[in-house]
Amino acid sequence: MLDAYYGSRLIKSVLWVFSALVLVFLMLPTLIVVPLSFSASDLLEFPPRAWSFRWYETFFSSPGWMAALRTSLLLGVLTAAIAVPTSFLACFAINRFGGRSARMIYGFLLSPSVTPGILLAIGLFFILAKLGLVGTLTGVLIGHVVLAIPVAVIVLYPAINRFDWAQAQAARSLGAGWFRTMGGIILPQLGLSLTTAALMAFLTSLDEAVISIFVANGPSSTLPKLMFMSLRDQIDPTIAAISTFWTLLISVVLLFFQPARTRTRER
Repeated sequence: MLDAYYGSRLIKSVLWVFSALVLVFLMLPTLIVVPLSFSASDLLEFPPRAWSFRWYETFFSSPGWMAALRTSLLLGVLTAAIAVPTSFLACFAINRFGGRSARMIYGFLLSPSVTPGILLAIGLFFILAKLGLVGTLTGVLIGHVVLAIPVAVIVLYPAINRFDWAQAQAARSLGAGWFRTMGGIILPQLGLSLTTAALMAFLTSLDEAVISIFVANGPSSTLPKLMFMSLRDQIDPTIAAISTFWTLLISVVLLFFQPARTRTRER
């Protein structure tokens, strides 16, 4: 018994050390980029020989960067607003239908997540070009929604499958209408999953670059696209400053959603 106890402690220690090494490996690029963003040099150098906020000033004073930032945030909100209700209704239909047709619909909804991004971007480009939507905010939004729906479905489908539909049937039998049943019974109990799906859809749009490179243009250009285009032309610490700001923004969004998730879980 003691041998098993010591063996268990050894395994836990090894797992903790391994997890710490993986965490350091994942965090190391960020830990290097942050100091680079405060460099006073015109080139990327680590560690910086002098410190400055000049590259943050360059970013926030640039009309082009600010326009791309506003576009990215707007697309993130719109993507979540469209992808989550669409995914919820699709998962609801899959749960109600069952059988082979439900599995086919589920596989179709997840297909963008297993399709290589470059192929998906090329296909969307030709479809949107036929519709005259290349270079428009609507066209970029369609591409982001296509990518966000599989993420939202993965979050919502298990939650809807676990839901006790007898509650909804009981509410309906007592005279509650469909909309009242949805708003008073179903949605409150799925609030945590819906919040998580909205957050993941928003972050998926915020981080998307491949489709934006093919579809976005001019006023519809997103911040990730401009970052990639800037790296092609020249490399300076402005990119490090934007990356640091982007990481901070995503962290703030996650922290903002955490209290809402906690309150929903307590209910």
